Amino acid sequence: MKMMSIETVLKENAYPGRGIIIGKTKDATKAVAAYFIMGRSSNSRNRVFVEDGEGIRTQAFDPSKLEDPSLIIYAPVRVLGNKTIVTNGDQTDTIYENMDMQMTFEQSLRCREFEPDGPNYTPRISGIMHIENGGFSYAMSILKSNNGNPECCNRYTFAYEKPVAGEARFIHTYMNDGNPLPSFEGEPELVDVADDIDTYTDLLWNSLNEENKVSLFVRYIDIATGEYETRIVNKNQ
Repeated sequence: MKMMSIETVLKENAYPGRGIIIGKTKDATKAVAAYFIMGRSSNSRNRVFVEDGEGIRTQAFDPSKLEDPSLIIYAPVRVLGNKTIVTNGDQTDTIYENMDMQMTFEQSLRCREFEPDGPNYTPRISGIMHIENGGFSYAMSILKSNNGNPECCNRYTFAYEKPVAGEARFIHTYMNDGNPLPSFEGEPELVDVADDIDTYTDLLWNSLNEENKVSLFVRYIDIATGEYETRIVNKNQ
């Protein structure tokens, strides 16, 4: 698979929806996670990321304008020991609770499927990062309808052992804008990553469509120590 510029990928897609990026810095010292949300409706755009313990959660920027919280208010990031969970919905809690009971990442998602927001049936995308004894591995998952048919849930898991330095994988909910929105297809895209968290945060935020972008989370985790740095950018200030 040819590596693509994440800047180009994002600039050429006005509406990838919600996206997860996981990878390793070029100097091989940091595990990288990024998660962004976009929105077309006023309800979706009325959000910000806020820190919540070692993770983050979404909340309404203007609570008086909050319409339906069911699919937009959740914890995208939670930490379970040496595992960092990143998802686009409340399946973060499902993964956390089930893995805490010794289930695998894939097993944890067996009880979940795509979002009930027909006709889009937005895919549930999830990522899990595992850092232990100086080693790093990760996996990504997507649960989606069968080409828009909600009678069938297609489940895909992609596991990456010993990730290559300077490489990241990018999975997002939609291929592009549309009505209904077309679900992501294929293997997570191979994209580049920067060594510096501020450089990468600025690059990602500035590459997202200005009208549709809402919030961005970026975390760099030191693979040797487990210590991390986090950046959060919200359009609503």
